[in-house]
Amino acid sequence: MTSKYLDDLETRPPEVRERALFNLLRDQIDNAKKNSPYFGKVLADVPAHGVPDRAALAKLPVTRKSDLIALQKSEPPFGGLLAVKISQLGRVFASPGPIYDPQGDEKDYWGFARALYAAGFRQGELVHNTFSYHFTPAGFMMDLAAQAIGCPVFPAGVGQTELQVQTIADLKPVCYAGTPSFLKILIEKADEMKLDISSIRKAAVSGEAFLAPVRKLLADRGIDGYQSYGTADLGLVAYETEAREGLVVDEGVIVEIVRPGTGDPVAPGEVGEVVVTTLTSDYPLIRFATGDLSAVLAGPSPCGRTNLRIKGWMGRADQTTKVKGMFVHPSQIAEVVRRHPEVTKARLTVSHDAERNDVMTLACETAGVEGSGIVEAIGGSIRDVCKLRGEVQVVAPGALPNDGKVIEDVRKYD
Repeated sequence: MTSKYLDDLETRPPEVRERALFNLLRDQIDNAKKNSPYFGKVLADVPAHGVPDRAALAKLPVTRKSDLIALQKSEPPFGGLLAVKISQLGRVFASPGPIYDPQGDEKDYWGFARALYAAGFRQGELVHNTFSYHFTPAGFMMDLAAQAIGCPVFPAGVGQTELQVQTIADLKPVCYAGTPSFLKILIEKADEMKLDISSIRKAAVSGEAFLAPVRKLLADRGIDGYQSYGTADLGLVAYETEAREGLVVDEGVIVEIVRPGTGDPVAPGEVGEVVVTTLTSDYPLIRFATGDLSAVLAGPSPCGRTNLRIKGWMGRADQTTKVKGMFVHPSQIAEVVRRHPEVTKARLTVSHDAERNDVMTLACETAGVEGSGIVEAIGGSIRDVCKLRGEVQVVAPGALPNDGKVIEDVRKYD
């Protein structure tokens, strides 16, 4: 009987997993310091054995995805992050930016086999893969994963909708890999062409939100669709299971949720930025801030997998905006909060007044602190850090929404 789990790693006790991950992290830090010029500098004062747990990990510097373009331009092609010679790579890709992404020569380098297996893909089933094989790694992410499971792949790539429908009708694949919206387009085109593509029964979707109307359409057509979350830098981060309750974190990464603009972990359940540490030696990414928002779900998944769960993609963490001609960053708001220990959480709202002038209002959750003194002190910090004037509003703990927003721009330009 085929197991519903790819391997035993998915069901190991959490404390066993945590110990194993941080043992691997010790080796990763040692590897990064020795072989990656960038991390050799960033982690120069960090002993490999000095990061035994998440509390210690949270003290390490964050490397932001938004910094990669500048890093790669200053030290091409990989910004000094690569820990092997380029001749040892399997492939090199370019994502918008451009950001250049290396692929090592491991069988399932990007780790998506776990996501495909959770989506029901099994050995021998033909996969119709509509992710791009051109420039970006998405096509190969799914292709290599499917082959690791033992699935043959039709490399359809993007576009040519009518030809893709005809190919599906002829080859009768069981599995689909691609964006959910393109599968919807294929279904509608097949109806228009009066061709049968009902052989597709399983779908591994990614690259965009898996919206409820599309989920329903697939279910109505007898297709089980499962979403996964990953990036061209990291590979798989988390994946959906039959429990349909959030996304289970991959076994090969360490995931933290931090306050946007900082490296500080948020409380369990609070929305923040996804920060990922990988354990692959070719391209070590330690505390890599993705710029995506999510939150941790409490408890293990009902499917039996015991790893951490996250809610999935919940928007972008980079909420930088321009006020009176000057950029205001989430990191600046974090610095204002740092200066006032009595402030537990803050949210900057940027609006227009009656004359359409920009207005900044910083709402601050404080515990048992009242009076104009705190308002004036925080206002002074705003001026010092942001070089702009801002109003301050003191609110009760828990009053601000749990949506990960540090800066909300509500200005209207119509």
